[in-house]
Amino acid sequence: MFKHEKQLFHPVAVERPNPQYAALLHEQLGGANGELKAAMQYMSQSFRVKDPEIKDLFLDIAAEELGHMEMVATTINLLNGHDVDAAKVPAGEIQTHVILGLNPGLINASGYSWTSDYVSVTGDLCADLLSNIASEQRAKVVYEYLYRQIEDKKVRETIDFLLNREEAHNALFREAFNKVQNSGSNRDFGTTKAAKMYFSMSEPSPGGNEFSDTKTTPPSFK
Repeated sequence: MFKHEKQLFHPVAVERPNPQYAALLHEQLGGANGELKAAMQYMSQSFRVKDPEIKDLFLDIAAEELGHMEMVATTINLLNGHDVDAAKVPAGEIQTHVILGLNPGLINASGYSWTSDYVSVTGDLCADLLSNIASEQRAKVVYEYLYRQIEDKKVRETIDFLLNREEAHNALFREAFNKVQNSGSNRDFGTTKAAKMYFSMSEPSPGGNEFSDTKTTPPSFK
């Protein structure tokens, strides 16, 4: 069950309209590393999780990501801040004028629709947690790119908050991974000599053909 609180997760504002930047910010609304993708990925993964603490973690972060999505959409709406007038639209903004009527849309910065293909779910907790850690890292990178391309202090405050929350989620997923790293697909990871070998395809080779002299044991495949 979900409940909508009539306040944003964090206040948002803009100094002035900037519809062209609004088009860029759509990347974090309906893009491959955006807030909707994160919310749907963590929620979908949670359905299979048996550990109650980690299940709650996935759902709590998914709910927060929906709050972030609302923040991004509200910021886009404020940045659009003008009447529909396609004659004044620079390249890259036409989508919101002729299709969405300036409404924030589930599209990326290039105007392509959000797709569930962005969502990664394997049913294996270790694999999903590693995917989530990478997702948060990529989202942080995109926010950093967006931060550098706007001088609006109010928008920067919003992005800075969201960027720091990506770091918080990354840390939480890492902590969860440390808790379960000897389970699932990770239980028998790197247990044979083949798992320790490195085949150099560059000549001359700068090193040997093994990562280390670590002893290996046969996999159990339980």
